[in-house]
Amino acid sequence: MRITAEGLSWSVSGRTVVRDVSADIAPGETVGLLGPNGSGKSSLLRCLAGLRPPDAGTVRYDGASVRHWSARRIARRIAFVEQGSGADGDLLVADVVGLGRTPYRDRWRGPDATDRSVVAAALERVGLTALADRPWKALSGGERQRAHIARALAQQPYGLLLDEPTNHLDVKHQLELMELLTGTEQTVLVALHDLSLAARYCDRLLLLHRGRLIAAGTPAAVLTSDRLAEVFEVDAELSTDALGNPAVTYRGPLRAPAAAPRPTPAKGTP
Repeated sequence: MRITAEGLSWSVSGRTVVRDVSADIAPGETVGLLGPNGSGKSSLLRCLAGLRPPDAGTVRYDGASVRHWSARRIARRIAFVEQGSGADGDLLVADVVGLGRTPYRDRWRGPDATDRSVVAAALERVGLTALADRPWKALSGGERQRAHIARALAQQPYGLLLDEPTNHLDVKHQLELMELLTGTEQTVLVALHDLSLAARYCDRLLLLHRGRLIAAGTPAAVLTSDRLAEVFEVDAELSTDALGNPAVTYRGPLRAPAAAPRPTPAKGTP
């Protein structure tokens, strides 16, 4: 599925958070969304997921505007994994993942054989089959994050939007998640903080700064020392890792020049 943003803007309390963003994500692409905290990544994802109507601009799925689509229709096309997704503490893990089947069920119908099969497959893909009957409240933060990704997969969407899904995951599960995302047939837009992880696994990158899209392209084209200094205020060096991907090494934060010392008045100066 192709996901397109055309001139998207969104504001809250008089402050523009997303400012005239246009981007086109081709079917089957894995695209990384980068930017410092407060750059508008989460708000842009929510606009693209149909959860936040933009003040201006258009969101399109395969060329069709979704402005007047129902939430159920959107949920059959796009799954959104947000930061810190909640769930009822009394549910079992399989029940939480089963919430992904909601767009396909009537309000009063329980899960059928198809739902259970899809949920089981989603749990297997994220390595949580053994925890299917465990209470939700007994999971670690990383296990909960993987369960929410399984819930998104259970929606059987054409596109996946994920807001910093590697948070709370250890290194092994971060790598496994990124391999899962790049190996899926779905179109993927994923917000990440780890620039080297994004460079290794993403086909292209989108870089936001103060609500604007300031760069889009391959990881090598987007991640430059000057751009990282401008956007992230860090002194960074770009190199190539053992797999031929751009890798970022940080020397440290950029610091404003120290203010010149005030001259000491001469004795007797009032």
